[in-house]
Amino acid sequence: MELVLNLNLRLQPMHRHHLEDELQEILEKEELGEVTGGGTLLDPQTGEIISCDIQILLNEDKKDTINHLVELINKIRIPKGSTLLCMASEDKIEVGTLEGLAYYSNGTELPDEIYESCDINHVVEQMESAMDGIGHFYSYWEGNEWTALYFYGLSFVEMKQKIEPFIASYPLCQKCRIEQIA
Repeated sequence: MELVLNLNLRLQPMHRHHLEDELQEILEKEELGEVTGGGTLLDPQTGEIISCDIQILLNEDKKDTINHLVELINKIRIPKGSTLLCMASEDKIEVGTLEGLAYYSNGTELPDEIYESCDINHVVEQMESAMDGIGHFYSYWEGNEWTALYFYGLSFVEMKQKIEPFIASYPLCQKCRIEQIA
């Protein structure tokens, strides 16, 4: 049985491959099937990541097998708004438990000395440290005007509250924006 796991998850292809590998290990261990492919959907205007898909081929088309797969998918930390689509019946099953936070760093409106003296990797490290236990950095996107950092965790509100003191204190975070993405 062919399934598509549509992930409300903004991952670069290299980061999506890690998730595909994790899912493949689970499918093999449980003798359920295999991952057969995947893709990343980009916004046609900006090139920003919108979502990802992972194709799955199940060994059986029994309802119990699909329900077991849903349980396993919910354990691998994916965001709310994701779906598992059964290709034959076009049935969609909602999956996912995490909320998402996108932090957008302004790449054009700050003084040059800020871009020269500050580091986006420091931003990732400090935000992930502040979110300790409630959120993690998953991926990023670099556009012409903005750099997006994608975090997923237990609560958007809590993740945002945890990073606000750092954002207020670090020069590179001026004129940033934060959006809930899951």
